[in-house]
Amino acid sequence: MDGHIKTKRLTLNEIERGVTERLLSGGPLYYLAVAVSGLLIVAAVAFGVHSMIVGHDHTYGVTREIPWGILIATYVFFVVTSTGLCLVSSIGHVFGVQSYMPIAKRSVFLSIATILGGFFVIAFEIKLPWRMAIYNVISPNITSNIWWMGTLYGVYLVLMIFEFLFLNLDMHKPAVACGFGGSIAGIAAHSNLGAVFGLLMGREFWHGPYMSIYFIASAMMTGTAIIYLFHHLAYKVNGEQLSQDKPMMESLDVVRRLGILLICVIMFFTIWKMVAGVAGQPGGKYEAVMALVKGPYSVNFWLFEAGFGLVFPLILFYLSKGKNLAMMFWGSALMIIGIFVMRYDLVIVGQVVPVFHELGVNEYKHLLHYFPSLHEIIITLGGFGVAFFLFLIGEKVFAGHKVESHH
Repeated sequence: MDGHIKTKRLTLNEIERGVTERLLSGGPLYYLAVAVSGLLIVAAVAFGVHSMIVGHDHTYGVTREIPWGILIATYVFFVVTSTGLCLVSSIGHVFGVQSYMPIAKRSVFLSIATILGGFFVIAFEIKLPWRMAIYNVISPNITSNIWWMGTLYGVYLVLMIFEFLFLNLDMHKPAVACGFGGSIAGIAAHSNLGAVFGLLMGREFWHGPYMSIYFIASAMMTGTAIIYLFHHLAYKVNGEQLSQDKPMMESLDVVRRLGILLICVIMFFTIWKMVAGVAGQPGGKYEAVMALVKGPYSVNFWLFEAGFGLVFPLILFYLSKGKNLAMMFWGSALMIIGIFVMRYDLVIVGQVVPVFHELGVNEYKHLLHYFPSLHEIIITLGGFGVAFFLFLIGEKVFAGHKVESHH
């Protein structure tokens, strides 16, 4: 018995030594990236706590008319990304498609990192986040979409952590069970997030049954971009050549093909959303669509949403043929920037048309204005800092998320 315990201790010591060695093996750029992301987190905490003390009305750009700002948009971006990573990675180790196996471990870890980035941001958007955690349990409102969304994302996070743990312990069956449960919880939470917008009858731009379906499709599209971008960065962090890893290249090529399909699906959704807004009688939805197409948000829509988010990545993904790494990298990077603006526009443009607009009230004849404050921008950057910091540390702690082949 003593020998068994001693062996186990030795193994733990070896693991600890290996982790320490890997953490000390990074180059100057690696440590600079860790320091920058760490400083962003510290700055965001400082600005967030300051907002809690002095009050959001003094530090945030949101108003009574536009109560949801960039922090809500950033939260939506992160949880959409996390769900997309979960769903794309589950194609491999949950549903048994071998070509997706090489990306599984890192993608599951990234899904945890991104949702923690989202929780970090939303914690400072809610004035007293600990109250939400307490009352969510002791006073649940099961008729509330937001209650279901928060609860299901909590369940989803726990399942993803256990899935990652079991994957690293090579315990295949419980990893598959947690992955399947995580996929179900992620889809349920995500469709609830869509319903938070889609069931608001007072906001015509959001209202409609398609929002929940759109969120799932756009989540998987985001997942494909994040998977490629962060796998590319991971090989740089670990000092390895991505082009030399044939199974990973083949896996990323399959992800690229899925990405092309999903971009086309989101283009279809976007076109019909615009057509539906323009075709109806002038009203809230029409005004919001016009704000995007030729109003104050037209640069956001045409350059970032349509260009960076859909058209340019589609062209670059197609032309790369899965072999040109630079094209794939820039296609993914542009898509992520475009998708962030897409989430921002979704949240903000849905609110800029005043609810009294159609009643002809003079004070509300024009579009409302919102611009994020310095506090909101720093906290948003802090959310990205959390996700990137966890990615960088995770690469060293988990030895590049290597996938062992079993025969």
